[in-house]
Formats: sequence, structure tokens, C-alpha cells
Amino acid sequence: MMCAAVLGFECIVLGLVTPVLISVEDMSTSSALVIGVGLAVAAVVVAGLLRAEWAYWLGFALQAAAVALGFVVPVMFVLGLIFAALYTSAYLLGRKIEAQSAARGEHG
Repeated sequence: MMCAAVLGFECIVLGLVTPVLISVEDMSTSSALVIGVGLAVAAVVVAGLLRAEWAYWLGFALQAAAVALGFVVPVMFVLGLIFAALYTSAYLLGRKIEAQSAARGEHG
């Protein structure tokens, strides 16, 4: 649930990269839409798939893509790393909570 929340907020940031790509980086509108909106939609889709264990790895791949976007929009190095740290923390904390619940014999 925490990973999904991080991806939800990241979706907003990734969507807002689109106008930056167009106006500041002089990228074509179609390319900017594919990159910015495409990554934003991917974040929403991955958040919806997090019921499956493999989807968490897609989330990590999305974090790598957000950081790599820094090669086009330099501020994304910082924002991408922040979101990668938040996502990783949420993932590790979630695993810790699950392990503690399993040790107590809780289900759910």
C-alpha cells in the first residue's frame, strides 16, 4: 500500500515533466507526451498491479527510468533519487511489517 502511494505521487511528478520537456528542453510534443505521460501512466498501472510480487520489480524499474530521465531534465536526477529512496523504503518497511505479522501468526 505504501509503494502504491509513492507511485501515485510520482505519477503527478512524471506527468508534470511533460511541459518541461516541451518548453524548457525543446523536445517535440509527441516525444514529450510519450515519455512524460507514458511514465505517469506506467506508474498508475504498476501501482494497480502491486498485488503481485513481480510488480514490485516493475516499480523498481520505473524508479530507474525516472532517474534516467535526469539525462534530459537534470532536476529529475534529484527527484528520481528521492522517489527511488521513498519507494525502496516503503518496500523494505512493508516487508518488515509482513514478516512481523507472520511471526505473530496474523493473516491478512
